[in-house]
Amino acid sequence: MFEEELVSNEKIEFDFPDGIELYIKREDLLHKEISGNKFRKLKYNFKEAKGLGFSKIVTFGGAYSNHIAATAAAGRIYGMQTIGIIRGDELVSNFMNNPTLKKAHDDGMRFEFISRTEYRKRNDIGFLEMLKKTYPDSYIIPEGGTNEVAVLGCEEILKTKDNSFDVICCAVGTGGTLSGLIKTSNSNQKILGFPALKGDFLSEDIRKFVGEKSNWELNLEYHFGGYGKMTNELMLFIGKFKKDTGILLDPIYTCKMMFGIMDLIEKRKFKKGSKILAIHTGGLQGWNDSIKLKG
Repeated sequence: MFEEELVSNEKIEFDFPDGIELYIKREDLLHKEISGNKFRKLKYNFKEAKGLGFSKIVTFGGAYSNHIAATAAAGRIYGMQTIGIIRGDELVSNFMNNPTLKKAHDDGMRFEFISRTEYRKRNDIGFLEMLKKTYPDSYIIPEGGTNEVAVLGCEEILKTKDNSFDVICCAVGTGGTLSGLIKTSNSNQKILGFPALKGDFLSEDIRKFVGEKSNWELNLEYHFGGYGKMTNELMLFIGKFKKDTGILLDPIYTCKMMFGIMDLIEKRKFKKGSKILAIHTGGLQGWNDSIKLKG
């Protein structure tokens, strides 16, 4: 169950100042359908659900959610019914025109579309109890997949060979992937998170998983306006990075992190001779007909 492909660290062969070396861990190549960090988060959630005797998975997401796409694919592959609680009841009549939801539907996921107001209750105890009654025999996974067992899966991203890196960088959505990296990092390594959302509310969520470890921080300067927001500058950066390295970055998370890393290197914000590892968390299904790559 959840057999992974070999993941390599690829060096970015740019002429960086101050002897900086930058590598990217290709978690995007971890699995053909269950992308990157979603593979890590779902691995032990599915194992626990099956171990507890559940036959269904219920989870949450928006119209272009990587988590929804990955959960549906995992359900098809590993023989579990999946139900997606989808933000936006206006999607009910045309979701087959949405590439992410169409693929999830084709993978066997059933949908319940709810209003944005109702969706805000997704973590409330009363709402979750109602879901358990509506979908009995179901194991509920939070939005984005982040919970204790998801963090356990993300702890497997870093390997012994990664001990040589001074700085490890990761895009941040719900904080689960970063938490796993922090927990397995060495005390002399700096873990740097780049949130794709505006605001500093994630810090407390991360602390719940990592306890007293303090070798991490969030850089809040590269959200480009918030979740799912895109600028022409960022689009041009993605195109040029693909042309120069052969590596496609996703349009929601990793692209913002990589832009931030390159900008910080240029501004000489890292110590001389730093060896940096950036985590490519996948999410390439985010490219669709409504987003055109430039450059």
